[in-house]
Amino acid sequence: MAHFAELDDTSKVLRVIVVNNEVLNNAEGLDGEATGIAFCQSLYGENTMWRQTSYNANFRENFAGIGFLYDPIRDGFFSPL
Repeated sequence: MAHFAELDDTSKVLRVIVVNNEVLNNAEGLDGEATGIAFCQSLYGENTMWRQTSYNANFRENFAGIGFLYDPIRDGFFSPL
């Protein structure tokens, strides 16, 4: 399973959803994150913004929680406190 965080226009996490790995294994050769983002946008609207997050914090510093902020420079999720 993969996790994706929806961001608002200030890069604040609004929600985190789980996406089945079968969705990420696409035949078009896109990377898993791009495929997952396209899937999330198909569910919640093409103008929504998503980033993949790691439950084990293997990438992007921390697992995204509601209210966390995504920092595009550090490419990570951080607690607002």
